[in-house]
Amino acid sequence: MAKNNVFAWTRSRSLPVADGTVSGSPVIVGSLVGVALTNKGGGGNAATDATVALDGAWDLPVTTTTTIDVGGIVYIIAATGVLTPVATANVVFGYALEAKGAAAATIRVEISQV
Repeated sequence: MAKNNVFAWTRSRSLPVADGTVSGSPVIVGSLVGVALTNKGGGGNAATDATVALDGAWDLPVTTTTTIDVGGIVYIIAATGVLTPVATANVVFGYALEAKGAAAATIRVEISQV
């Protein structure tokens, strides 16, 4: 079970996720974003699914040398599931609850369903 949840989540669903999805990783399914609570196929889910938290705040890795301030938008790259502060062709994942400097870092991110 994912252990990087900071503030309790209340909504979760079993959703089809990308191959290699593991508990604690950010995911995107269509327009839904969240954090996997189980590995793909684990926790009683179908082999193609994982239980995904659709809200809450999580400590998650955010890439790139682009800085982000508290309250800044965090995006998810749909093709890879990687989080970034760069908007170009990416989907809103949530909001930074901590600042990130010019290096990849793990920061607290609040999930936002747009």
